[in-house]
Amino acid sequence: MRDDNESVQIDQTIERLIAQFPTESPAEIELLVRRIHARFADARVRDFVPLLVEKAARQVVGLYPIEVTGEDPHSTPTMATI
Repeated sequence: MRDDNESVQIDQTIERLIAQFPTESPAEIELLVRRIHARFADARVRDFVPLLVEKAARQVVGLYPIEVTGEDPHSTPTMATI
């Protein structure tokens, strides 16, 4: 179950990544973060979810130019597409 604090932390993560990666599309960064966050929907312990989401998103954005598509992120994984 997500709480309001977790939602605020995810929003802050999006803002930090947009500021850190100004050459990337803010909309793509937001979609990337939200998709990664969705992977943790069933996590029982929620305390570290925002931190894990930020770390995963930072790795993707830092290593690869992001190209977020409308595809399911849990389908066939690729390196540059989430």
